[in-house]
Amino acid sequence: MSLVIKGKIVSILELESGKSQAGKEWKKQSFVVDTGAQFNPQVCFSLFGEDKINMLRDFGNGQEVEVAFNVSSREFNGKWYHNIDAWKISGIGQGSSAPRNEAPVPEIDSAPAEDDDLPF
Repeated sequence: MSLVIKGKIVSILELESGKSQAGKEWKKQSFVVDTGAQFNPQVCFSLFGEDKINMLRDFGNGQEVEVAFNVSSREFNGKWYHNIDAWKISGIGQGSSAPRNEAPVPEIDSAPAEDDDLPF
């Protein structure tokens, strides 16, 4: 299942890491987005692996984002656990695609030539 949600980043949680039972290293970064919804407006997303974690480096608290994510559930000892795993983060609005420590690049508005005879 793949979904998209828009909102403002309100918190970037501490990086977590460890070793699996198979001995493989893992890293996880979580962040919280406020959707502005009336009920349950905050959603906590997880990013697993260095490549996914690096996506978050271009964003900071207060930035408007669009997050593409998957929802998954698994059962363990009779209890169900849910994951909300982000796989894409895009900025929304002015300057949203610029990294948080850099100024946005201004857009150049090119006016059409005066000899253009198009009716619109």
